[in-house]
Amino acid sequence: MGVQRTSVRIGAMLAAATVGAGLLVALAPAAAGAAVRAPAAAVVVTRAAAASCQTGKYQKEVEGYLKKLGGFGPVTVNGRQSAADCKAIKKFQSRYGIKPVAGLAGPTTYSVSRRLANTKTSKCKAKKSGTTICVDLTQQTVYVMKNGKVSVKPTVTRTGMKGHRTPTGTYKINKRTTKEWSNPYHVWMPYWQRFVGGVGLHQTTTYLHDGWRGSHGCVNLLGSDAKKLYGIGKIGTTVKVYGRRPGT
Repeated sequence: MGVQRTSVRIGAMLAAATVGAGLLVALAPAAAGAAVRAPAAAVVVTRAAAASCQTGKYQKEVEGYLKKLGGFGPVTVNGRQSAADCKAIKKFQSRYGIKPVAGLAGPTTYSVSRRLANTKTSKCKAKKSGTTICVDLTQQTVYVMKNGKVSVKPTVTRTGMKGHRTPTGTYKINKRTTKEWSNPYHVWMPYWQRFVGGVGLHQTTTYLHDGWRGSHGCVNLLGSDAKKLYGIGKIGTTVKVYGRRPGT
């Protein structure tokens, strides 16, 4: 059966339709009135390929840390990107506010996953009863212990920079407001929980993962984490700060 030639008038367009397990992409002619052959040529891209990401410098290391942490989906620790690895890395990046959420195992994703995986909750030496919010300055992480057991797994933080180190020690929350104004630095501090002097836990108003940046002593948190800890903390809740932020 011969192929019929026909003339169609269409503008530049891109038609896409899902076909089976793949993505059907049909590219239209560049100009109106161009002759096309029927059936139209098509490029089929599998769902796995469409979902894949570039392989980052720290691919194998990140795969290992995500496997150790758990909760982000299946990963294969072999240093080769796959659709499953890509999905897990994206989920991790989204959870911890890493931008862009592209599935690339770059330096920020590597740093965050390493710090979380290497946080040893036993170092907090939390009391066996009640709630303790633990701040690990060395790993730049925060977690919660309740009755001697982890009740909130480690998450990321950013503490005091050089010249403004977050003080170590055991303290009690002595003030809480959902939104506190900082007079010295002219910025709002959502989910404020003060525990010593003018230092407290609160949501950051800047990108948490800027490595060069630091607070003036406070424990900066992602919005979701600050809100969660605000729901846990009370006046009198113990806050234990230990270690030392690298570079301070």
